Amino acid sequence: MAVCSIRAYEAEDAEALWQAARESVGEVFRWLAWCHGQYSLAEAVEWIRSRAALAAEGREYTFAIVGADGRFLGGCAINQINRIHRFGNLGYWVRTSATRRGVATEAVRQVAEFAFTNTDLVRLEIVCAVGNGASQRVAERAGAVREGVVRRRLLLHGQSVDAVMYSLVRGA
Repeated sequence: MAVCSIRAYEAEDAEALWQAARESVGEVFRWLAWCHGQYSLAEAVEWIRSRAALAAEGREYTFAIVGADGRFLGGCAINQINRIHRFGNLGYWVRTSATRRGVATEAVRQVAEFAFTNTDLVRLEIVCAVGNGASQRVAERAGAVREGVVRRRLLLHGQSVDAVMYSLVRGA
């Protein structure tokens, strides 16, 4: 049985998203600035509300990661989609209490399957800050190929930082 599944966010996920984010600030904030100590339920509600239109336009695909019991475990998405060259960024995060169980790895595999089955994207990029070893391990376990270090690729808390570029490609 799969350790988790992905599905489109629903309005009812807002409180679970807010709780998971608040639980995970200590681990996630360093890499994802949106997950801050003052993250509010209103922010979660608005973020979820805005996702459906982006998906309908093919601009972004976001998913809740849920456990077999329905518990909200985190989120993943394909965003920054480049329609000309048919690639997008694949990102993910998992709440602190659900880490080290293969959740992110399984979610990445499921998102890639979604992308290569339901869109015309041929490449998914996973871009991790050089210091984010946990995220790099997820990319590697999910089968992504490490392509190298991209200088000053990410802006984290106002600082340009180097990142490791991974990719998953259609048909590989």
